[in-house]
Amino acid sequence: MSSPRRRGSRFLFVLLFACGAAGAAPDEAVLGQAEGYPVCRITGAVPSRCLVGTLSHMDEVLPARKVAKGEAARELRRVERPPELRYTHERLPRSIDDFLENNRNTGLLVLKGDTILVERYQYGRTPQMRFQSYSMAKTVLGMLFGIALGEGRIASIDDTADKYVPELKGHPYGETKLRHLLTMSSGVRFVEEYNGRDDITRLGRATLLPNGPGGVQAVLPFNVRLRPPGEKFYYASAESEVLSLVLRNAIGKPLAEYLSEKIWRPMGAEADATWLVDPAGYELGYMGLNATLRDWGRLGLLLARYGELDGKQIIPAEWVKAATRPDSPHLRVGVATRRNGYGYQTWLIDEKGRFALLGVRGQAVFVDPQSRLVVVHTAVHAGSRDPSRGEQFELFYGLLASLKDY
Repeated sequence: MSSPRRRGSRFLFVLLFACGAAGAAPDEAVLGQAEGYPVCRITGAVPSRCLVGTLSHMDEVLPARKVAKGEAARELRRVERPPELRYTHERLPRSIDDFLENNRNTGLLVLKGDTILVERYQYGRTPQMRFQSYSMAKTVLGMLFGIALGEGRIASIDDTADKYVPELKGHPYGETKLRHLLTMSSGVRFVEEYNGRDDITRLGRATLLPNGPGGVQAVLPFNVRLRPPGEKFYYASAESEVLSLVLRNAIGKPLAEYLSEKIWRPMGAEADATWLVDPAGYELGYMGLNATLRDWGRLGLLLARYGELDGKQIIPAEWVKAATRPDSPHLRVGVATRRNGYGYQTWLIDEKGRFALLGVRGQAVFVDPQSRLVVVHTAVHAGSRDPSRGEQFELFYGLLASLKDY
């Protein structure tokens, strides 16, 4: 049996990396309903009763930098009577109500083009709350990379990281091309199992806790290359952290400001977002964005249009297309992982061009560029690898089928 200290550490780091209202949601009592879903300080083991409150107020318990919205929000339309939406789970037909009653979703948004078909919240959450991204932030980072590349701030993704972060000279990450960091193919050993004893735990301590070093010092311990870069996909949040340091130096300003200027304002966000910062003052590259459900949806719609909105190219189209396709054979769907592929900091979910932003504990934005269907989930799954993730995929594909003629 593990010690109380070890059990607490494991729980903490699984937490950190993991409009209409629905009916009864699952596990309400366990998740703190009687206490109003409390927001808890992150100083040790975080009880289950604090998950709902903390994941929708993360920027109140950890340092964060504002991602400012513009003067006017881009309107999203609504329909009075949306079509019947169904999916199949465990060989049985299911509805949106079934999904919410059986999954720990704090929010669910279904958009077809600019039209909201479903917007539901559970556990007392509201449209004004900002929901934590976890690793969905990686895809946002990847899109900012494409903008910086288009502006010439980054010369080439075949540059090595040490060109932009001199402190990494002589380190395996510094000697890795940006292309291979973007596709998590560096070959550097990094164990991400969310067991409280692995490398993601070390990275979390170095970037999220007040006594951590943050900055370049946070990635220096991961210095063993197991294989040549560009050969094999292995999910490693440290590679996103290195990319965030590269981007910060390339643009010469905080990432939150760059995100506001280049994406958040132009896409017509309705609310300010926030981005968690480490003790050295750097935005986290591997997690940490907090945004409203609708603004996550607006971002998904922008990506569904390959970065274009109202005739203006906000993110270079060729970059979005490249980021959402496999760069090499080892990144293809079913090769990178058993079910999925990987682009530039973006999950590839089938061979028809559909992709997703995914974060632990059930955060997700699913995107189909062809139909412009976007499905946003915010959630408090019980663990980092909760089986409920599979039902999210089933819902997405069921909605595609339900809306094929809509």
